Amino acid sequence: QVQLIESGGGLVQAGGSLRLSCAASGRTCSTCAMGWFRRAPGKEREFVSTISWSGRDTHYADSVKGRFTISRDNAKNTAYLQMNTLKPEDTAVYYCAASSSVLIPIAEYDYNYWGQGTQVTVSS
Repeated sequence: QVQLIESGGGLVQAGGSLRLSCAASGRTCSTCAMGWFRRAPGKEREFVSTISWSGRDTHYADSVKGRFTISRDNAKNTAYLQMNTLKPEDTAVYYCAASSSVLIPIAEYDYNYWGQGTQVTVSS
């Protein structure tokens, strides 16, 4: 099984930056696409970004495009989400996920493995 652990969340002022990390352990999947989702208060969990297993293909939600950057280091079994110019509406629990079957997974059901989430709070 693939185990995912997020880290890097915390409290930041609007306009600031955070970098989230997603470390994979157990039986890692080097060919899995990785993705980030988030659940804001009172909202459904929503797609944020994804990156193919090779790192050559990425996709972003319109709400974060130009501000967030997803990357991965397969040698370290780690994916990252660099979040810049953070806004209060970015406040959410951020979840890392992995997909073994879809090149650029966007829907929740495309993902096989999920982390526990890390809280990101952006103050105004």
